[in-house]
Amino acid sequence: MRKAKKRPFLSKLVLALCLIAAAWLILTIWVERLGPAKAWHFSSDTATKKVLIVFDPDPIYNLDEQVCLSLAKGLSKGKLDVTIETVAAVDLPKLQEFDAYVFCANTYNWAPDWAISDFIQSQNLPRSKPVVAITVGSGSTRRAQLKLEEIIAANGAPPITSSTWWLMRPNNEKESDKRNVDVAVSLAYTFGIELAYKLKN
Repeated sequence: MRKAKKRPFLSKLVLALCLIAAAWLILTIWVERLGPAKAWHFSSDTATKKVLIVFDPDPIYNLDEQVCLSLAKGLSKGKLDVTIETVAAVDLPKLQEFDAYVFCANTYNWAPDWAISDFIQSQNLPRSKPVVAITVGSGSTRRAQLKLEEIIAANGAPPITSSTWWLMRPNNEKESDKRNVDVAVSLAYTFGIELAYKLKN
């Protein structure tokens, strides 16, 4: 009798797990799909070097876009010519014209998003040009950051620097009273100014 009673419970448990797995798979496919083509340009009259920032838009949050735009402003402030393009917007024939590259990845399932990963792996990045890795996510980005660095190193030169910013985890403990996104955007701008100096020297 006891075994007979357990079967309905086990059946419900298996069904629940299958539904959760199916929902997770659908959500993963949705967020990992290639985003729309977008592009921005920040010029500087005295710029001597050109930087390309590439990311694939997150369909739920736009932390990646905000971080990339703020980073670009910082780089431009540092007298660099900066182009931001989503993966779908990258002009491949002109890829080699840039002097440095910044790849910004979203974190899904503790890994960098498929679009940016596939893009880097499909290119033959020149080892003579510096590459920067940026990883954004809800908070669990350490594994994704390491994976992104590995992908970049395997398809070009190791990143000269790598940074992460979070959506739901404090980006600066001293500014815990501020919105995480606002802090991330501010840090990205400062990072851009410091990176510009490094790229020029």
